[in-house]
Amino acid sequence: MSYILPSEFVTKMVDAGEAKIYMATRDVLIRAFMAGAILALAAVFAITVTVQTGSPLAGAMLFPVGFCMLYLMGFDLLTGVFMLTPLALLDRRPGVDTRGILRNWGWVFLGNFGGALTVAAIMAFVFTYGFNTEPGVVGEKIASIGKARTLGYAEHGVAGWFTIFLRGVLCNWMVSMGVVGAMISTTVQGKVLAMWMPIMLFFYMGFEHSIVNMFLFPFALLMGGEFGIMDYFVWNEIPTVLGNLVGGLSFTGLTLYATHIRTAPKRTLAADYRAPASTRSA
Repeated sequence: MSYILPSEFVTKMVDAGEAKIYMATRDVLIRAFMAGAILALAAVFAITVTVQTGSPLAGAMLFPVGFCMLYLMGFDLLTGVFMLTPLALLDRRPGVDTRGILRNWGWVFLGNFGGALTVAAIMAFVFTYGFNTEPGVVGEKIASIGKARTLGYAEHGVAGWFTIFLRGVLCNWMVSMGVVGAMISTTVQGKVLAMWMPIMLFFYMGFEHSIVNMFLFPFALLMGGEFGIMDYFVWNEIPTVLGNLVGGLSFTGLTLYATHIRTAPKRTLAADYRAPASTRSA
């Protein structure tokens, strides 16, 4: 694959962040809606594979197909804009301010949520033949995730809340690496390979992804999940979103920007430097 140097693709990251801030609201919503919908379908696919094969690794290996599709189509996930848009502010791009960044985040969140919720409603209908039958093994598996990853955390109180937060941090550290992966190659094969690896890792490790959760938990509620809407927001979505923000921006965006754009001054040799005795002639 054709590899782009970090100093080049980090500049592309800043350019992408700036472009997203200036994008028309209609385009932001459409792209975010489609991203949320495709990722939700990928989650259904991966869980189906896991249930039918009995292998969580098989599901994790195939889940990245959704991520690759949505990024090759130019659609946007909240986890990606969390990492990219602040770089445009840090780089002092003209007209970029905090209000514009927050506005972009808000519209992307709504679009992602709308897409994921739409797929949740469609799949709930499909699995139950219009809510007339039981959802089947795959549907029940998806529904069971909701209780375990809300009330399961709530049982541990503050420690449970921070556990979700940290899983969100780790998740978007990997997911944002996938976003960057789409920029480090000029070939489709190279982009897919670079995106595939970190996405597979986050899914297999069970880290918390805010957009995937926008599908899982509404689906579970439609299936009669034994938790409430507030349980979902307080004990999953809110700490997951915050963790995704911190993980993507701090571990990926800022580290790459700091060391490839705002680099520290190069070291210089001291004026009185002398070569080690072992290198001098006798």
